[in-house]
Amino acid sequence: MERSLEQKFTVEYQYNVYFTKGLFSLGNNLFKDFLSKRSNPGFKQKILFVIDAGFSEKNPELSNQIRNYFMESEDFILASEPLVIPGGEICKNDIKCLDSIIQAVDQYGIDRHSYIVGIGGGAILDLVGFAATISHRGIKHIRIPTTVLSQNDSGVGVKNSINYKGKKNFLGTFAPPQAVFNDFEFLHSLDDRSWIAGVSEAIKVALIKDINFYEWIVNNAQKIKTRNSAEMEDLIYRCADKHLEHIRNGDPFELGSSRPLDFGHWSAHKLEQMTDFKVLHGEAVSIGIAIDVLYSFLVGKISEKDAYSVVELLHQLDLPIYHPMLDTEEARFILLSGLLDFQEHLGGKLTIVLLEKLGKGIDVHSLEYPLVLQAIDLLKNFCQNQKPVYEAS
Repeated sequence: MERSLEQKFTVEYQYNVYFTKGLFSLGNNLFKDFLSKRSNPGFKQKILFVIDAGFSEKNPELSNQIRNYFMESEDFILASEPLVIPGGEICKNDIKCLDSIIQAVDQYGIDRHSYIVGIGGGAILDLVGFAATISHRGIKHIRIPTTVLSQNDSGVGVKNSINYKGKKNFLGTFAPPQAVFNDFEFLHSLDDRSWIAGVSEAIKVALIKDINFYEWIVNNAQKIKTRNSAEMEDLIYRCADKHLEHIRNGDPFELGSSRPLDFGHWSAHKLEQMTDFKVLHGEAVSIGIAIDVLYSFLVGKISEKDAYSVVELLHQLDLPIYHPMLDTEEARFILLSGLLDFQEHLGGKLTIVLLEKLGKGIDVHSLEYPLVLQAIDLLKNFCQNQKPVYEAS
């Protein structure tokens, strides 16, 4: 006798992205008010802060500010001094960084009524979110991004991960944060290179989703490059909004084969690995966008004029569009192998986003390798008399 029980339920997710300045100043109650509305009467909930070491070095008073901010809290208590760990891709490559967070969870009794708060760039937020979601089957986590790229892109999403077996984001979870707090003042400590690198993600989402946003970036490119500009704040806000819109109305847990928000990323992820992550993620995405935009032209989807207008914009913003490592045939072969990694990561058939026109992406399921190589050659020729790509120290 055959029997079956049918089971179906829906889990609703909601989280806000807040934009502010001076998040931990005593006169700013945004973070306190958020926590108070979610307090658990009868006992103090614990908060564990995990901070990017590079950001902590540039903001030496941050730990004291956090301590003073919570000094008179009736509902929450700091579990310990903030845990400071190396930021950047190293924290996602070194399993010891993951272990240090899990050890803190165990040592300080961080449970599912507690919060883990990550402060730093996208890599730290990926790591902290992953550690939180695998500890006790899920501890609530909050993101406080400190780079342009993490404030406008990676920090507002639902993905958490570490690198493993030499593959980017091989281990990870889909788990939305409880909230995201973008403090524009945290961007002050960025160097010029990191300031502009995150703009590539805004160009990416504008090219595939919003021609008006793209044209706004073109018209404000020089102002965006200026430190502490209102235009950069607007760019971060609009880019974050576009990413949240996609998460709301698209495929937030990537159950299908399409990843529109990864336009330009199949080659970017591979290029990061090939350069031992000396090229920043936003810089690699810029190169990836340039490759895919020229490829879109070569297969007849967009005009040559439109394709080169994107390349010119990237160059105008001092974003790289080529890397000298790609001069060799061997390196280009390795780069092309990134297509297989890209397909394997999501599963199903290969799905790459190209441009149908500026402001609208289109899914394709194969790329012609000779045309990809031709696109790379066009970028090399464009850069012949330009300054070399930046490399991270």
